[in-house]
Amino acid sequence: MPRRTPLTILTGPLGSGKTTLLRHILTVIPQKLAILMNEFGEIAIDSKILQGKNVEMADLGGGCVCCSLLGEFEAAVDEVIATVNPDRIVVETTGVAEPDALVFDIQSSLPQVRLDGVVTVIDADGMVAYPQIGHTTRIQIESADLILLNKVDLVSQTQLETITKKLESFNDLASIVQTVCCQIDPDLLFGIGRERLQAPIDHKHQPEFESFSYTSQAVYDRALFNEFAYTLSPVVYRAKGFVRFSEATYLFNFVAGRWELEPFEATATELVLIGKQITAQKSNICDRLRACEKVSGV
Repeated sequence: MPRRTPLTILTGPLGSGKTTLLRHILTVIPQKLAILMNEFGEIAIDSKILQGKNVEMADLGGGCVCCSLLGEFEAAVDEVIATVNPDRIVVETTGVAEPDALVFDIQSSLPQVRLDGVVTVIDADGMVAYPQIGHTTRIQIESADLILLNKVDLVSQTQLETITKKLESFNDLASIVQTVCCQIDPDLLFGIGRERLQAPIDHKHQPEFESFSYTSQAVYDRALFNEFAYTLSPVVYRAKGFVRFSEATYLFNFVAGRWELEPFEATATELVLIGKQITAQKSNICDRLRACEKVSGV
């Protein structure tokens, strides 16, 4: 019987830590890994972050893998097995994807792979800031075989207990592992051996988030950019990408008002901003970014 390649679905809300988990995985497992990346936004920021990590990458852009890109997803799986023959495949969905549709497609249409498990990353601090569970996040939690409750260092023990009970009320089958920066033993992620079968679903995915991208070759003033980030409009839920300052280029990660800069090798400023009805404020946000550009000779 031909070998079936184990495939893991990595899902979770915007900014929960999915790409951080992949960066961790790539540093600790010796296996040949292929990653199928489905990103929200015009620029594949996450793929750029993982490039050069000795891993086979395939981008699934231009839509959501749970609905509009199922055909492209199946073709990408066929191609990566034919050309790379990886030990494992990991599919990172967008933060707005509903993984149950993807699970059904894998179980019904991809006999060359074996669904090993669905891993859902949840932002503990985000659960405190936004305690109401939306439709997409609920499905991401319900579909999970393993839940990584990430960023637990940012909440209190009492808040942690409340969050855990809420997660268990949606899914009492999945194991819940608490993490900081998604630092987890990979043995807990792989080899789950999912046994649940996904029934056909009437998928009516209606993404409520919008995005736009911003690129520039300019050099940015660090103090002005910090002020921009601190005062970013609340319609911006997620922003990510690279920002070029005079001393170095940094990876910018913004989630629900929290943000950080991490030194990163990149040649230009490239940002993707995501939020509800965010395109109505695109002009204003872009003007504010241009105002952060460093004046030549200063």
